[in-house]
Amino acid sequence: MSPSDSRTALVRRARAIDRTLGHTYPDAHVELDFTTPLELLVATILSAQSTDKRVNTITPVLFARYPDAAAYAGADRAELEVLITPTGFFRAKTDTLLKLGAQLVERFDGEVPATLRELVTLPGVGRKTANVVLGNAFGVPGITVDTHFGRLARRFGWTTDTDPDKVEAEVGTLFPKKDWIMLCHHVIWHGRRRCHARNPACGACPVAQLCPSYGEGETDPKKAAKLVREPRG
Repeated sequence: MSPSDSRTALVRRARAIDRTLGHTYPDAHVELDFTTPLELLVATILSAQSTDKRVNTITPVLFARYPDAAAYAGADRAELEVLITPTGFFRAKTDTLLKLGAQLVERFDGEVPATLRELVTLPGVGRKTANVVLGNAFGVPGITVDTHFGRLARRFGWTTDTDPDKVEAEVGTLFPKKDWIMLCHHVIWHGRRRCHARNPACGACPVAQLCPSYGEGETDPKKAAKLVREPRG
């Protein structure tokens, strides 16, 4: 097989995996609750070292108390810390939100910018967070490489790299740009529900026949079915 044939086979298999995951998880979406770009940005920052479900339990009160960037910029530190304590690392996150609010007010008239170049200049915002916001709040294609996406991209043979930026670049060459947002949702949902870091549910996996890592986890269908789960709260 020539390099070009090998590349073609990789692309076809990758897209077949995404199509199958799309049928398996037709309702896949970002699992953080939000109604505005600012809310999604704040929720994504809070989700670091936490879970989406836990973040969702505190954001209704948080968003009502701090409806805009100016509110975060002028927030009382102690009050904000109390509200976000359940998400962990609340002191560092509070510091980030205070600085984020201030910079949004000073540099962007209180609005969340809609470009990667501008977003990554904000406190607490790296490429992963920026791509979450761009894709889900603005509809701008991007690949969100969280721990689930990176793990599955390597298991699927889409990359061998562990550096998120390199994973993002390599995987991006396998799919049309228009598919990037939903690709991320499909892969992340699969990683949270079946393709776990430890003991993936291989025997209950819809892409088992396409996966070069089949057999890393439980292959017995009945035993594997018991491993399928919703994300933890």
